[in-house]
Amino acid sequence: MRAKPGASRTAVGGRYGDGDVLVVAVNAPAVDGRATEAVVAAVAEAFGVRRRDADLVTGATSRTKTVRVVGDPVALRARLEGLLGGDRSPPGGGGSG
Repeated sequence: MRAKPGASRTAVGGRYGDGDVLVVAVNAPAVDGRATEAVVAAVAEAFGVRRRDADLVTGATSRTKTVRVVGDPVALRARLEGLLGGDRSPPGGGGSG
């Protein structure tokens, strides 16, 4: 995922770049790990799991983070697709029909 610390409000959703990188905006500043903790808490809430079922794997001091979420893989993947926006076609409707 891609963290955006210092945002005006906490929000989870949207795609960063071309891949499956989820955007997580938090209003906590990037100081003393506060933004990282806020990101993990926001991800847990967005996926509908307890805070203890989400933990940071990599990226403690980076905007790019990997968070592990424990739960039903099918439900978690469906939720991720929803948060990413689901539609992987290019903007402007470039689909072939």
